[in-house]
Amino acid sequence: MTARDEQLADFVLERPPLAGPTEGRSTLAELGDLTMTRKPRSLWSDAWRRFRRNKIALIGLAYLIFLVFVAVFAPVIATQNPVRADVAKAGTLRQAAWIEDPNPLKTGDWAYPLGTDSIGRDVFSRLVYGTRVSLIVGFIPMLVILLIGVPFGLTAGYAGGRIDNLMMRITDVVYAFPALLLAIVMQISFGSTRFGSLLNGLVLLFLSLSIVNWTGVARLVRGTTLSLNEKEFVEAARASGASNFRIINKHIFPNTLNEIVIAGAFVVPSAIISEAVLSYLGVGLRPSVDPNSIFPTSWGQMILEGSKFWQAQLWMLLGPALAIALITLAFTFVGDGLRDALDPRGTK
Repeated sequence: MTARDEQLADFVLERPPLAGPTEGRSTLAELGDLTMTRKPRSLWSDAWRRFRRNKIALIGLAYLIFLVFVAVFAPVIATQNPVRADVAKAGTLRQAAWIEDPNPLKTGDWAYPLGTDSIGRDVFSRLVYGTRVSLIVGFIPMLVILLIGVPFGLTAGYAGGRIDNLMMRITDVVYAFPALLLAIVMQISFGSTRFGSLLNGLVLLFLSLSIVNWTGVARLVRGTTLSLNEKEFVEAARASGASNFRIINKHIFPNTLNEIVIAGAFVVPSAIISEAVLSYLGVGLRPSVDPNSIFPTSWGQMILEGSKFWQAQLWMLLGPALAIALITLAFTFVGDGLRDALDPRGTK
């Protein structure tokens, strides 16, 4: 082999035929940089990414944000005081603004966009203020239900054995009571007491809607805790000497948040419908006569009043009925979106 052949052999060994040394090293360096710079997505960021793909859920969320805005700025949005009435000016059972009537006190007026009720109160303003009651009746009982049901379910599922059996029997006893019937009994029994008159009866209503409905959340969390209790990371935490409180707080509870969030989203529309039913039956929120009341009326009360005069003034009934239907659909859409977004099997 000549000197020229030896040089050619060394060149081939040092430089592979498919890629030069500079190109190969730069490609590997670029891949390494991509691997190092890409940040891993957390569970919640990944869930939000999937949630945004659900257009129906986004529409429901946008509508709920709009309702929160309406509830906060109700004094600015409402065209009239929802309690005070001026029959001489507003008339009774005035039609909606776009409807004409021969009677000047019945024909539509944009000062009263949805007309007036049987005693001259503005229907639109009452509808706006009713948003406050529906939202707070949805969220406060949800928080109470979660505050009772989640610790109860975590304790029962983690303890197991006789403690679990005893706590589940208590849950079964409470669950046996019909929730709506018990709420009616409580409203009738304590509605005339000092406690029942707090915030026009809202405090008693919160308790009535929460006293039974926590059992469903407790069962859900307990079942999830039982499955997590046998996982390797929980066994490793026990072996390392972690206390029971730390295991529940750091390892089990964070892994039940998916189910808790979804359950909470579906509790809200159920509470709103229950409040509307109780108010329609006359045992819900008390009608307010205070012009400065924060919670002067509810959509359920408006449906009760509108059911008596719907032939003369349709929007007294149609307005609150549509409002309850839309807010229920919005929460249902958001709940479905959260369930799909937080489902690990939906990861793509």
